[in-house]
Formats: sequence, structure tokens, C-alpha cells
Amino acid sequence: MKWSEISIHTANEAVEPISHILHEAGASGVVIEDPFELIKEREDQFGEIYQLDPNDYPEEGVIVKAYLPVNSFLGETVDAIKESINNLIIHDIDIGLNKVTISEVNEEEWATAWKKYYNPVKISERFTVVPTWEEYTPVNSDELIIELDPGMAFGTGTHPTTVMCIQALERTVKQGDEVIDVGTGSGVLSIAAALLGASNIKAYDLDEVAVKSARLNIKLNKVQDRVLVAQNNLLDGIEDHSADVVVANILAEVILRFTDDVARVLKPGGTFIASGIIQAKKDLVKDAIINEGFTIVETIVMEDWVAIIAQKK
Repeated sequence: MKWSEISIHTANEAVEPISHILHEAGASGVVIEDPFELIKEREDQFGEIYQLDPNDYPEEGVIVKAYLPVNSFLGETVDAIKESINNLIIHDIDIGLNKVTISEVNEEEWATAWKKYYNPVKISERFTVVPTWEEYTPVNSDELIIELDPGMAFGTGTHPTTVMCIQALERTVKQGDEVIDVGTGSGVLSIAAALLGASNIKAYDLDEVAVKSARLNIKLNKVQDRVLVAQNNLLDGIEDHSADVVVANILAEVILRFTDDVARVLKPGGTFIASGIIQAKKDLVKDAIINEGFTIVETIVMEDWVAIIAQKK
């Protein structure tokens, strides 16, 4: 089978929504080429060694790639993708250069091209994310391993917004906690919460593909006895009022729409972890969270992204 590689040169802020658009269009995985990876100081923090080719990365902005089957509807699919990306401007999302290119690849190239970008990565003091096809031996006895197959869902666990969420969960989740993961994607945050000792995790996502993929990854990590995955729009219709932690790794614009629901489902003293927030919208989200009766405990910054840890009064 022939496959078409679609490449979008965009801005960092648009990576998550464009990834979502590509998955909805039928892409089975995305590759993100961010030049920040070339200068990221990983070795000092976790002792890792990386070999990256600068020729794979743009000089500015970010490139998002995906693979679509070549068929009679390909032209219409690409046009729909372009239109959806252009519509992001309506939501005040920076789409950067917005340069879209198409090239053809063989099936063998498609199956392996994106995997070279995804290796075991130690993302915090305790967590290492490992793709299912890689062999990995834990370095420390207390190291927590998350196995992921990112081919069908959103998030490999190594994007800054996800890393900050996992680091925040590490500092927050206690044995026996009840956690709600809003916009679960690949299920990585729910898996992390379960490995940290949470006893009851509810993972919600509106996208059917994400729900299926999260269930697969949760089963792969053997935490299905503690994690329930369901299709749901944010916290609409969720009447549970017993959550100790709510975590949401989604766009700032979406977080603003359901801060009141987060306050409703959290216990007094419960924690809200919000990520996926671009620097320019940090204060907007903080104000909305404070207005719902939260106290800002900590703000984590990584690259152009911000995560907020807040406590319900």
C-alpha cells in the first residue's frame, strides 16, 4: 500500500490541536520535530544520552507529521485538514508558518519512520516511558515504568505538557486517592496515577480513538483494575464529588470552560493539575481557577508551556 506523509510546519502552541485534527482525519500516529530537542539539557538531570540529527529538525517552529493512506479521497482529506488548522485561529491559537506539504512513502517506510523518534525516556525522578517495542532494564529499584504504544492515540508521554503533569502527580497523589483524568488521550496520566498508588481513577476523553487506545495502554500496564476509561465531554454529567485529584492536560481555552465542574467534583482540599497552557495564557487560566475558590500552590514551566497546581479551599 502507498502512504502519504503530510507535514505541517507550525507553532508549538498548535501541536496538540493539530495532532488531534490529524488523528480525526485517519492518521494512526504523529511525529513531532521540535528543534528544542537539540538543545534540551537532559544528561545533567537524568544521565541520559541522546543522538539526534539536526537535519531532522526545523530552524524555527515545529513540524508535525502524519501518515495517511493514498486513496481516491486523499485530496478531500487533506483539504479538510488544512481547513481545520486554519480554523484554529478563531480560537486564538498561533499556527505559525502553517506550511503544509505532502509526499508519498511506501508501507515499510511508514511503519518504521516515526518509531525512530520514540525511545525510552526518563521524564522524572521516578518515571520512565518505554515504547512497547523497546527492551528496557530499570536503573533503580524504585523506578516506575510506563509502557506505551502511541501509534493510535494522542501523546507519547514525552511532550512537555505531559511531563509536567506526571511530575505534578508525583508530588500530589497519595495511596488510596481517587483521581479523574480529563482528556486522557493515550491514558498515560491515569497509568502514572495508578502506579503512584491511586486506588480509583476515572479517565475521560471525547474522542473514541483515544478511549480505545487508553484502554489498550492501561491493560498493557496491568492497572485496569483501578482505571475506568469512558467516552465523555470533559466533566459533563459527572456527579461524583469525591475526587482527591483532577488532572487535565488540554488547551487553555478548554480548561477555561470547565473550572467550575472541577471545583464541583473535587473534595475540599483536593488538587487540580492543569497543563497544556501556553505561557501567554497562563494568567487567564490562573484567574479562572482562583475565581472558582482555588489557591494556586505551584506553577511549573517547561519550554513555552505552563502547568498549574491548585488546591480547593
